[in-house]
Amino acid sequence: MSARRLLLVHAHPDDESLTTGGTIAHYARAGVEVTVLTCSLGEEGEVIGTAWAQLVADRADQLGGYRILELTRALDELGAAGPRFLGGAGRWRDSGMVGTAAAANPRAFVNADPQEAIGALVAVLREVRPHVVVCYDPDGGYGHPDHIQVHRFASAAFEAAGTTDFPDAGEPWDPAKLYWTVTDGAVLERELAAIAEVPAGWRRPGVGELPAVPTESVTAVIDVSHVLAAKRAAFRAHATQVTVAPSGTEYALSNNIVQPVLSEEHFVLVRGSSGPVGDDGREHDLFAGIAE
Repeated sequence: MSARRLLLVHAHPDDESLTTGGTIAHYARAGVEVTVLTCSLGEEGEVIGTAWAQLVADRADQLGGYRILELTRALDELGAAGPRFLGGAGRWRDSGMVGTAAAANPRAFVNADPQEAIGALVAVLREVRPHVVVCYDPDGGYGHPDHIQVHRFASAAFEAAGTTDFPDAGEPWDPAKLYWTVTDGAVLERELAAIAEVPAGWRRPGVGELPAVPTESVTAVIDVSHVLAAKRAAFRAHATQVTVAPSGTEYALSNNIVQPVLSEEHFVLVRGSSGPVGDDGREHDLFAGIAE
């Protein structure tokens, strides 16, 4: 077959690096055509430090534009093509959290017209023609409205892409597999326990503060230990959102909760057939079982 193709659908700039950065770098180095599709500019994000603090939504409201630059730099570090945005950059706005004024904005992604957004996703699927698609689980990982919306729309688009629905969105294409990006709870717990010293000003997470799923629900694991330098560099590219500890083994967001930089990334196969698995009963290649 032609070059293998991977499409990852994410909500905001930095999500691609935090949850799937190692996987992006791993497959980019293997010659896979990797496309990252982002659904908002992350305008409602908080900002770490003072250099860009005035860009936030209730001041200059320029953070979204700056985060396009951060995303471009991060994808370059990971070896992937430049960013793509659903409907074009700025079509939908970061929704913020539930109950905030941002979520009431008519342009917020949480208020997107489903037919328009799903149609736009179908058009990307038919253009890119990915063999594998990655999005979030039904909770969006940690409950953010935009992540949940990505799950809904990407799942619907995956089902529609190979049909005659959305006839103006290009020729039908059936992706082979759909995965959710998740974090194995046992691995997270183990790696948190291995952090001997928490950097000054940071704290350890409380119970349930970091999203994770039960080990038994994980169906695929990608070893990204060989691309950790690229993954860290991508984290650092999102400097308004992420701080990497001097050790390079931990990071924190604006909440100052310490998290490990994981050397493996976890997925759940939800559409398509599993390929060969390892002794652990899990796939170790998202393209496993897809015919050459």
